[in-house]
Amino acid sequence: MGSSGAMGGWMLLWVLLALVLGVTGGVVIARVVHTRHSARLPRVPPAESPAAQQAREALRLRYANGEISREDYLQGKVELED
Repeated sequence: MGSSGAMGGWMLLWVLLALVLGVTGGVVIARVVHTRHSARLPRVPPAESPAAQQAREALRLRYANGEISREDYLQGKVELED
């Protein structure tokens, strides 16, 4: 009986060790997956040159003042985006 008690203790130790390794591995995997998703940088639109900003603002003002039609405004907006 004495040897079976020692054997049961070793089995319990191995089960606990396997459980600790499993939980630790799961935590490591979860952190790696989360880090990969968080590491993506947000998309930043390209900066507009000051000349393009001024041209776009002038176009808006001309449209707002009624100097150009809606079609002219939309066409100018498309041309400024290129």
